[in-house]
Amino acid sequence: MSQQGYVAAPPYSQTQPGIGALSPPLRGHYGDPSHPTPPAGIMKPAGPLGPTAPVGVLPPGPPNSGAHQFVQNGPNISGYPQQRFPGPPSASDAAPPYPPYSHMPSATYPSPVSSSATTQLTNQLGSMQIHNYGPGMASGSQGIPAPPSAASFQGHPQLPQPAILQPGPRMPPPPPSMHNGLGTTPSLPPASRQDALPGSGPPTANFSSLPLSGQPPGPGYPPQPGANYGPPQMPGAQLSSPAGFPGGPAQMAGPMQPPKKLDPDSIPSPIQVIENDRSTRSGQVYTTNLRGQVPPLVTTDCVIQDQGNASPRYIRCTTYCFPATSDMAKQSQLPLAAIIKPFATVPPNEMPLYLVNHGETGPVRCNRCKAYMCPFMQFIEGGRKFQCGFCNCVNDVPPFYFQHLDHIGRRLDHYEKPELSLGSYEYVATLDYCRNNKPPNPPAYIFMIDVSYSNVKNGLVRLICEELKMVLENLPKEEQEEASAIRVGFVTYNKVLHFFNVKSNLAQPQMMVVTDVAEVFVPLLDGFLVNYQESKAVIHNLLDQIPEIFADSNENETVFAPVIQAGMEALKAADCPGKLYIFHSSLPTAEAPGKLKNRDDRKLINTDKEKTLFQPQTNIYETLAKDCVAAGCCVNLFLFPNQYVDVASMGLVTQQTGGTLYKYNNFQRHLDSQTFLNDLRNDVQKMTGFDAIMRVRTSTGFRATDFFGAIYMNNTTDVEMAAMDCDKAVTVEFKHDDKLSEDSGALIQCAVLYTTISGQRRLRIHNIGLNCSSQLADLYKSCETDALINFFAKSAFSAVLTQPLKTVRDILVHQTAHMLACYRKNCANPSAVSQLILPDAMKVFPVYMNSLLKNCVLLSRPEISMDERAYQRQLVMAMSVADTQLFFYPQLIPIHTMDIKSEILPAAIRCSEERLSEGGVFLLANGLRMFLWLGGSSPPELIQGIFNVPSFTHINTDVTSLPEVGSPYSQKLRLIMSNIQQKKPYSMKLTIVKQREQPEIAFRQFLVEDKGLYGGASYVDFLCCVHKEICQLLS
Repeated sequence: MSQQGYVAAPPYSQTQPGIGALSPPLRGHYGDPSHPTPPAGIMKPAGPLGPTAPVGVLPPGPPNSGAHQFVQNGPNISGYPQQRFPGPPSASDAAPPYPPYSHMPSATYPSPVSSSATTQLTNQLGSMQIHNYGPGMASGSQGIPAPPSAASFQGHPQLPQPAILQPGPRMPPPPPSMHNGLGTTPSLPPASRQDALPGSGPPTANFSSLPLSGQPPGPGYPPQPGANYGPPQMPGAQLSSPAGFPGGPAQMAGPMQPPKKLDPDSIPSPIQVIENDRSTRSGQVYTTNLRGQVPPLVTTDCVIQDQGNASPRYIRCTTYCFPATSDMAKQSQLPLAAIIKPFATVPPNEMPLYLVNHGETGPVRCNRCKAYMCPFMQFIEGGRKFQCGFCNCVNDVPPFYFQHLDHIGRRLDHYEKPELSLGSYEYVATLDYCRNNKPPNPPAYIFMIDVSYSNVKNGLVRLICEELKMVLENLPKEEQEEASAIRVGFVTYNKVLHFFNVKSNLAQPQMMVVTDVAEVFVPLLDGFLVNYQESKAVIHNLLDQIPEIFADSNENETVFAPVIQAGMEALKAADCPGKLYIFHSSLPTAEAPGKLKNRDDRKLINTDKEKTLFQPQTNIYETLAKDCVAAGCCVNLFLFPNQYVDVASMGLVTQQTGGTLYKYNNFQRHLDSQTFLNDLRNDVQKMTGFDAIMRVRTSTGFRATDFFGAIYMNNTTDVEMAAMDCDKAVTVEFKHDDKLSEDSGALIQCAVLYTTISGQRRLRIHNIGLNCSSQLADLYKSCETDALINFFAKSAFSAVLTQPLKTVRDILVHQTAHMLACYRKNCANPSAVSQLILPDAMKVFPVYMNSLLKNCVLLSRPEISMDERAYQRQLVMAMSVADTQLFFYPQLIPIHTMDIKSEILPAAIRCSEERLSEGGVFLLANGLRMFLWLGGSSPPELIQGIFNVPSFTHINTDVTSLPEVGSPYSQKLRLIMSNIQQKKPYSMKLTIVKQREQPEIAFRQFLVEDKGLYGGASYVDFLCCVHKEICQLLS
């Protein structure tokens, strides 16, 4: 591995120098050259910014009379600081990552009884303001001084008042520990106002911060009648604490003041950011003609017009401006990544991809780097040659492709050829791109049903058989075709496998049993995979018979690996790619390859061995996954567990073959069947590419180094997927291997070779051009928070396989602080070190990062099973940017405010308990689950309208769907729910929650701005934590 590449994010490949040249590289386990470089995919802690104080930064010392400024670069909302997750642990031979503070108490958090700790945090953080720096403003530009206030350097300081924060559920917090957030919540001082800097930000940019409740709004605000603004100034009252943050005892004159509560509206709001983007870009046409422009957020609906760069539906980037050098990349530690969703669904009002067919000659490519013809190729010498935009090689234009150039050097047929004028298009592939140089066969779907005792008993087998009759009527087909070309086959199994012959000329289906599960084989070829329409009568006959054949079965043991093996062998024998739909419910304990044992050991939680629970317990499944990918066999697994089934092992083949895992815990037919059936119907009908290989090419100076997703990689460049559907995204990280040119930018081409549902081999090409800059400010200005979180989630969830979870969490916190500290030092105006300044494009990054840190994959919770954690890990690894956005910051909608006469949906609110009200009804959705929360004093007419019952006490919370009531309230709520569900890959099961009843605990875990019940900081606490670490890095 090159030692030159960019190292911004986990997984790391080398040591992390500080910002600028502030610190020597961290030595010891992570940085010492004597230690081998860990393989890609392993996270390494970032290096510190250094112990020495940088020039131009205020030295540690007494703060400016108490109030420090907390500043945010950007429009609209101000942000608030927060509490610390512990830094990365060093190995026995490593120096501590940060200079030790002798005055720091041994506990990371103040103890619940310490009043001085509260005061110290007061001293750490000052008023929150917004500063919007215009684009390209030099880091040395002067800020406008604050209006004179009690917190200025002259005169007597004003005593800051502790504001005790009480976010989160009203439950006693757990005792403070190394990873559960604060034992007590920090207090923050009053806000003072400072006007925003002039700049060319968005129209709403120049706002001052919202004042804290119960405090003077500051100069420029009219006095509030009846407001109590706290005590008079007290001469000599000053909090001193090194570097302006807590640690040493505070010296304070005068009595303690009563606490003031923080105004939650004054910290950056994801909802506000989403609404601002919608208000300026929703419904508009977004054209992709400019290189490096930042697209609308994933939450904004707009029409996308391809004019030379791929639509953001296909590719989104963590930043649309790459740093010119690897040193800049290391300095900022912003990950350079693209999230690619090659088969994304395009809405009906946008153009589908054009198909280019060059006949037997195939697509025109660069001779050297093999990049496909695209808008980045430059035609020269009158059109006889073209220069590759990726490797600069000059190629001859094939005679059939020649065209003259116009007066600006562009081909006369530029707008007639999709590959010259569009960012995304498809080519018909020639036989050279096919297996064994012959056209592929259309894919097949094999349905494999677990007929063990419990599945027959609970009605699952009958339900699946009934549903398949409907599903098979809607097999996917090309638009111009009358019937689907997909063939289907059927297998049932318990300890043995049963294959069915459903040939169209049979009167009855025939069953063949394979008892040798150690060396599984396919007992029939002719009659196993059939055309559904031709064999419809025999198939329906079979589906009626299966529940009866196994009605008296007492067999409880099952096999699993032989089932996949059998399906794969059947597809290989038929020489076609395809999908296995496996419906399974228990741990495979029967004697056979892939037999698993129960290893659900809670004693390993929070130890260094916890990572083993995310790894498969046998290597059989890895070998099987490799074989399946080679055969083009994708495995979709529907799990119905009543107890531990080892998702980490059973789900491995699904993940590596590009399949989807669905899980329905404690399945009850009357409650869960609708969720399951929706998932099955949706999956069968999805747009899918089979037997796919993806390669990402880049222009000179950088390259793709790491790939995350539902993928298999046999080498370092080819991403292989037995199938890839319209919901799957692959996250690709890039690193420098040379300097990038600001003129030519950074170009990326993603090419996917795949087989369509009708059996045609095609190439799907997506191209995007990004800007390059030698100014750090340009990087931060072009960031996309939602894409950053997608990258960090996948890289962290990948790292949990090899590293202790605490190390992974620490690296995430440290890198968050490092990115923001670099911005603070290099892009923001000079100001006190104790100011927290957030880039406008990343101002809500901390709330998403905190939600990721609290996710059950990275932080165990007693009520969450290991299977659930492995399941969520697997799901996130394949998610697109839109899916991770909703997953880590759920949508919370106040239903009681909806206007039943209006088409407009109620605006979402922030995910915090403080936003709930006794008299309200709220809908929460995160892409996997949906909750309807009912306040104890919900309006009776609303209860009547939704549930058709007279009062709150009559509501049945056991149901998982709303009753069909003809009222306007019911219709509007169902419309809102279907709108949220419409764009999501998983059917969300509804849980109805009454205030102060037991299920409310599960609901509260999704209020991600609050403190976790079992650990995990609140949003405010986390901002404090990050701010404190930034102060350490900058001092």
